[in-house]
Parts: sequence; C-alpha cells; structure tokens
Amino acid sequence: MSVRPTRAVRALRTLRGGPRLAAALLATGLLLTGCADGDGVRDAGRADTADKAGTRSGRGAASASESDAAGRNGEDTAGGAGAGASGPLEARGARARAIPGLGPETRAEIPPGTTQAVVVTGINRDSNLSSVVVYERDPVTGWEPVTDTWPAHNALEGWTDDHNQGDLRSPVGVYGLTDAGGRLADPGTRLPYDRGPAFSVSGTGFEGEPLEGSFDYVVAINYNRVPGSTPLDWTRPLGGDKGGGIWIHVDHGGPTQACVSVPRERMKELLRTLDPAKRPVVVMGDEESLGR
Repeated sequence: MSVRPTRAVRALRTLRGGPRLAAALLATGLLLTGCADGDGVRDAGRADTADKAGTRSGRGAASASESDAAGRNGEDTAGGAGAGASGPLEARGARARAIPGLGPETRAEIPPGTTQAVVVTGINRDSNLSSVVVYERDPVTGWEPVTDTWPAHNALEGWTDDHNQGDLRSPVGVYGLTDAGGRLADPGTRLPYDRGPAFSVSGTGFEGEPLEGSFDYVVAINYNRVPGSTPLDWTRPLGGDKGGGIWIHVDHGGPTQACVSVPRERMKELLRTLDPAKRPVVVMGDEESLGR
C-alpha cells in the first residue's frame, strides 16, 4: 500500500527545571520512536512503541508443556485450572472458560499470574482495522469479558511476527502493560501516570485526519522498552532497529505506525480498568495469528 506524504508539527514547549526538564528531554525521544512520530507524523521521525524485550513472553518460552500452560491460563478442567479449583464445577468436569479466538501457542504466552488481558484482534494479516475486548480471569470459572467490544485501529500495513522500525506493521504477541501517561490529567488509572505537554502532537495521519489529541491518554505496550518507566522513555533494549514507542492511545480516525488506537471514551475506560495487581497484558495480532 502506498503511503501519501504527511505533515508533522511537533508542539513541544520549552520547560525549565527538575522533572519538567527531564520530561522535555524525553519528549525528544518521541521523534525517534514508533508511536509518537509514527501515527502519521512521519517527518518528525518514527514513533513505534513495542516490547519484544521487556515483559513479552516469547513463543515457545513457557517452562511447562503446552497442556500445562493451558491449564495455568484457565484452559484446563476446573479441577486443574491453575488455582486449585474444587466444588460443583469440578464434580461436573466442566472446563474453565478460555479467551475466545486464542490458540495454544498464544495462551502459553500469557503469564500464569496474569488475570487481566486486553485482547486486540485484527481482521486479517494486512488490515489496519481491529477490535478490543478486556478480559479478567476468575480462578474457578476462567476468563470473562469485562467490557463490550471496542473498534480500534492498528498499523497501516497490518501485523507482523518480526516487527522492525518503519515497517508500518504492529507486532503480534503478548506484552505487559505497566505504564501510562498523557497530555491530559489522569482520568483515574491505577497505573503510574506521567502527565505533561510532551505528549502533544499535531499534523495529519495517513488518511489526512488530524492527529491532535491522539496522545491525550496513552498506555505503553512493553515491546522493546524498559517496564516501569514513562512512556516517553526511548530506551530500546533490543536496539533501535526493532522499533519501540508502541502505545495504546486515542484513536484519530485512521491507521497507525505500529500502535493500537481506541475511541477517546474507551481509552479513559481502559485506564480506569487496568489494575497492576492483576498483572495486565495486551494480547495482540490478527485473528489467524492469535489462533495458533
């Protein structure tokens, strides 16, 4: 797919002193990363926020067998569903509910201690349209949706198992969600929240849509970043060639560079829903890839 040239105007203010100065310096990193540049602000340098290092569980890296991993994530019978479930459900031999659409490889990537998952499902490998549902896991009954289905965008060219800087594809996988921020005040999240004007953005996206306000609220996806740091931190453990700066952020009405975007009100809802005590992750990819 051809990409029409886009216009990038980064609205960063001159800040003075202490943490404010640090934030301003960090903001400069947005010009070198995936999401911040990325979602159409291409002349400013790419902004891709992904985390293949950080908290990603690599495919095949589970220490137990696939069937054991499935049990830990609520795929086994109630009697073996990770939390020692017992009682009527076990007596009936019922199965704890799985997250719909996830195959054994994808389920095995979800850490055993995780009880909250943001599932982003792309229409197909090359589509930039996707949907989002948040699930939580009960130790007995398994995974249940706690939101309705939200419309979303992903990268312009779709999805990839091997994300690289500037490929215009979102990385497939399971990544931690530990840090948030935005231009506007914290709407009530339990995640660490970094607020400041460094999240300002202007210009137009791939379809000519305005980007202003896209980073009013963001959640950093722990792909090729250091968990526990501001989303503006451009440290890339895997190196710059593997991209970074991949976020969940406010939808601007068009495809992204590598991020996932959802409507503004849903973004606020997501921030209020995410709970670090539940070790939240994002499970993201096209439908076929997630089904592996």
